[in-house]
Amino acid sequence: MFSLHGLIRGENLELGRDADTGGQILYVVDLARHVSRLPGVTRVDLFTRRIQDRTVSEDYSQPVENLSDSCRIVRIGCGGKRYLRKEHLWPHLEEFVDGVVRFTRREGRKPDIVHGHYADAGIVAMRLSSYFGVPFVFTGHSLGRSKEMRLAAAGIKREEMIRKFRIDHRIAMEEKILTGVDLVITSTSQESTQQYGQYEGGTLPRFCVIPPGFNLEKFFPYVEDSARTDLDRVAHASLMDELDRFFLHPDRPLILALCRPDRRKNIGGLIEAYGKDKELQAMANIAIFAGLRKDISSMEDNERDVLTEMLLLMDKYDLYGKMAIPKRHDFEVEVPELYRIAAEKKGVFVNPALTEPFGLTIIEAAACGLPVVATHDGGPKDILSNLKNGILVDATSTKDISRAIRTLIVDEKQWRTCSKNGIVNARKIYTWDAHVRLYEKEIRLLRKSGRKRGGKGKNKAQPVADRFRDFSHLLITDIDNTLTGGKPSDLKIFLRALQDLRTRMGFGIATGRTLESTMKHLQEHHIPQPDVLITSVGSEINYGKDLACDSGWEAHISHRWDREAVLEALEGLSFLELQEKPAQRKLKVSYYMDFSRDNIAAVHHALSRRRLRYTLIHSHGSFLDILPYRASKGKAVRYLGKKWAIPLTHMITSGDSGNDEAMLRGGFKGIVVGNHAPEMKRLRGLKNLYFAKNPHTAGILEGLAHYGLVKIPKKGIQHYE
Repeated sequence: MFSLHGLIRGENLELGRDADTGGQILYVVDLARHVSRLPGVTRVDLFTRRIQDRTVSEDYSQPVENLSDSCRIVRIGCGGKRYLRKEHLWPHLEEFVDGVVRFTRREGRKPDIVHGHYADAGIVAMRLSSYFGVPFVFTGHSLGRSKEMRLAAAGIKREEMIRKFRIDHRIAMEEKILTGVDLVITSTSQESTQQYGQYEGGTLPRFCVIPPGFNLEKFFPYVEDSARTDLDRVAHASLMDELDRFFLHPDRPLILALCRPDRRKNIGGLIEAYGKDKELQAMANIAIFAGLRKDISSMEDNERDVLTEMLLLMDKYDLYGKMAIPKRHDFEVEVPELYRIAAEKKGVFVNPALTEPFGLTIIEAAACGLPVVATHDGGPKDILSNLKNGILVDATSTKDISRAIRTLIVDEKQWRTCSKNGIVNARKIYTWDAHVRLYEKEIRLLRKSGRKRGGKGKNKAQPVADRFRDFSHLLITDIDNTLTGGKPSDLKIFLRALQDLRTRMGFGIATGRTLESTMKHLQEHHIPQPDVLITSVGSEINYGKDLACDSGWEAHISHRWDREAVLEALEGLSFLELQEKPAQRKLKVSYYMDFSRDNIAAVHHALSRRRLRYTLIHSHGSFLDILPYRASKGKAVRYLGKKWAIPLTHMITSGDSGNDEAMLRGGFKGIVVGNHAPEMKRLRGLKNLYFAKNPHTAGILEGLAHYGLVKIPKKGIQHYE
């Protein structure tokens, strides 16, 4: 399972600390725990982001946190060490994917299912589904198109939505997810039909509605005083003292709201509904627990604006002595007691959100015996239909909200009916046992049928992770004048030797050619499909028969790359001639150039004075390639070793010319074939670099023998068997 943003740990969840640490965090931790207890489940790993930041607990920096023998939280670093809002994580997802791949390879066992929670983790799970060849499950929790509509209704311009929330990118990623997911799990039917129905790909996946569960031991009815532990009693007393200091008449019924300080939660609408209704003020107090806070002025814009609005509305309607806005609450113990205190006071729980994807707090309140007033937009529609424990309202109407609250407080019979229904029906419908039974059924169906969206049969491509799982070594070779260009008989001998090594050594290509040119060249020479292809001088990596793109490498080298700026900087240099269009790539600019030190210096000067970051590669006296500063064939080979956990000393590279230099001197075991270009002479004497006497593929085979990977007969390479 994957849940990247927010603060995730096994105990004492900081729910409401910020917009990213909401109910989703509780859901994924509880889901991981309960699924791991199923008889057929060996292990559940919940992957999240590792955070090493003084502003948050050290708990979030621990690489692995065991929740039980079969369940753990695994933290993978990406995007630096600081705690980041989810909108800032998008550029770092591929780094997270690579970290998961490395972790999984070290563990020695791939997953059977991957499940992404929210759009960012959905992209991660989709990538890993492709790598491992396993089914991909997705739970959105909330969706970008719904958020876009809410923000637009609030008068926020699209430019601001993009700047603050990356809303355009999020929606694009959700569309991509819906084209590749095998199963979407939703909490309500409204979510699967209406919310996903806004997407072009919304009709493609299979949907399954599985309502989440709640903790029966924590959220017991208010009438069961004997179920309270000593800790519950302490929390009860502490909360009563905290609330009493706000209220002039603490014995009145309590209107309770519990949510993050987020605009879509419509806290301001609830306060206005209460503030405008003098009759309601006379009969009940209101307490709003809007997340955790220390200093409003130091919070993010969204949270700060909402909390400031709460204070201003409290003052506007003179709600002092009637309204409580406590700064902190302990989710583990105090939240269940809050529901029970409100129920004891014959109060009401209110969820006034403009739209609510699900509404777990409604179920928790119901289980404690507290009737509910909730928005009719989203999950509460399904929940109240099942629980029959409250009233749905138009959350944009303050009169509708106050009228519903008054109805439940005044009508004692209706209050008791709703309280009893909530207690009974929550336990019938919304338990974790019921949830995981349905979840297990769906997962087993996926396991039995395989990836429905990924194809089946003999022609289905082998997953990347499966190909690399058993490789102890990886051979990466240049093509032109190294793998090809020699005697056809030598190439046949080399390919036969390579076949003998296939169970323990992977085979890859690293070339200046484009991917299309590489594939054509390999086919012309009857060379089997490599496991990995590094093309366009190290700016692209693709895998296997389906040529799956390594998005992690692309994301890594794109950092600070500005292709248009490179073209503009070199436009005035007359000795440069752009190569043909097929040679130009998104992450590579290629020229023809007469080689001279003065020309190379002029290119460096033109790029440097624009403060551009780049890698410059010239080869064969006439080719010049400008790449991102993180890219080269050598860096690509190093990246593969790191990603697939193959030691650098087990990486063998071979080449013949200057554009192979980076991968021949990168700490790997290098082979320079006997027909090498003159510029390679300067590399003689380097450690772990073997100069073969034989040319082309015979030279590669000679190098492999030098490193002990093959055994050459005394009669020579031509007699290899």
